[in-house]
Amino acid sequence: MDPIELSIFASRIAAVCDEMGAVLQRAAFSPNIRDRLDYSCAVFDAQGNLCAQAAHIPVHLGSMAYAMRDIVQNQVWQAGDMVIVNDPFLGGTHLPDVTVIAPVFVNDILQAFVANRAHHADIGSESPGSMPISSRLEEEGVIIPPTHLVRAGVLDEEVLNGILAQTRSALEGRGDFAAQLSANRTGVRRLAQLITQLGTGSFNAALAALNDYGERLAMHTLAAIPDGEYRFQDLMDDDGLGNHDLAIQVTLTVRGHEIDVDFRGTSGQTPGNINSPLSVAAAAVYYVFRCLMPPQVPACAGSFRSIHIHAPTGCLVNAQRPAAVAAGNVETSTRIVDVVMGALAQAIPTQIPAASHGSMNNLAMGGTGQRNWDYYETMGGGMGAGPRYPGLNGVQTHMTNTRNTPIEVLESRYPIRVNIYSMRPGSGGGGQHSGGDGLIRQFEFLEPAMVTLLTERRRHSPWGLNNGQPGQTGENRLNGRTLSPKVCLQVKPGDRLSLASAGGGGWGKTLDA
Repeated sequence: MDPIELSIFASRIAAVCDEMGAVLQRAAFSPNIRDRLDYSCAVFDAQGNLCAQAAHIPVHLGSMAYAMRDIVQNQVWQAGDMVIVNDPFLGGTHLPDVTVIAPVFVNDILQAFVANRAHHADIGSESPGSMPISSRLEEEGVIIPPTHLVRAGVLDEEVLNGILAQTRSALEGRGDFAAQLSANRTGVRRLAQLITQLGTGSFNAALAALNDYGERLAMHTLAAIPDGEYRFQDLMDDDGLGNHDLAIQVTLTVRGHEIDVDFRGTSGQTPGNINSPLSVAAAAVYYVFRCLMPPQVPACAGSFRSIHIHAPTGCLVNAQRPAAVAAGNVETSTRIVDVVMGALAQAIPTQIPAASHGSMNNLAMGGTGQRNWDYYETMGGGMGAGPRYPGLNGVQTHMTNTRNTPIEVLESRYPIRVNIYSMRPGSGGGGQHSGGDGLIRQFEFLEPAMVTLLTERRRHSPWGLNNGQPGQTGENRLNGRTLSPKVCLQVKPGDRLSLASAGGGGWGKTLDA
């Protein structure tokens, strides 16, 4: 294709994802989707290969790119259908992330798919917020295998009601599912218009050209990494059930533009919930290499053809059913980024930053009295410094880029008061370029509640690079008493919960004055 035509095509197909995201946000009921923007939208071809995505949540998008082929090829599709799924071992990530997929037919021929994935704060776990300290997948909520929620445009109320009946906030859940369906309808309509305007032959030719272009740009980037083997290991703090210092190890083998990513040496899957499906591990790997590529690289399957992932069956990053995975998606994915970057730092030291705060600092909570409510939030921290820049303060990093929930929204909807929301000065590691500082957020409870924390970097500091200093570890406290990184507890009115996130690692030795 003409380069200008190809650029316009890439922008038009990406705009479909952007519009889907706008519809999903504005139609959603829950603060988790409407305010925190914990959702993602993407377009796939008729075989389930990634074509385009919006700049949403990396762990959502990479895992969809890895797993969508198997999902769509095992279903019988007709126009107006939508399939819902959250099973982590059948293409999902963890149970709160619910994916809705819709086919795009033009002239009665299947041409593409649109999909969105959104985090539901209530997916039926006994623990409010549906992020429990779990030991089996079944404890984490409703497991939805790929199931038709809409057939030929008709909503299957029995399927939807069966899901909502197992939740605590059925009205809010129904609203969020309606928003997901609306986003897909928008995507189907817009993509069908684009395909009709171009013609099916030209559309498919443009997709092939886009994938080839992405592959060429990716190969150029990957070929610049020196050939060799590069190893790195980092540790997870714990699994919430008494098992500590669980290793994630990677060996990167670089041969020209081909990259093998091998996780042999990683700890086996654990009784706690930090296990990760292979699709989540793939998302983390894809993310790291995508960050090395130039901005114009399209988000399509061709951009990742040269990256090959291997992980022993039953290890922490390729867990098998019925392993608990609630924190694998949010915490282990982030540590996978750290180990892949740590290995790359040996090969291309002037391009890789120090470790960032390394946790999504997950807080899930809800009412245990007369009023049922569920809330889920993540919190930013310090970004690792790089060879040419200091780390940013108080930001989400790597596998998530959600917003925080505005204090006004949180306090108006839930029996919570936010007493402190501030930076954590000095928590970033020192160096020629200092790591970013973490955050402090303190909640005061106005009613009894159950709280679950799933956090990391409370035992092991985010590392620095090139003689840079590590960032400070994070802290969790209830009424001044230190809590474990992963814990579930009951709180009463007047209790104060404080989360302090880790700082980012520094880069380079501190220069003499």
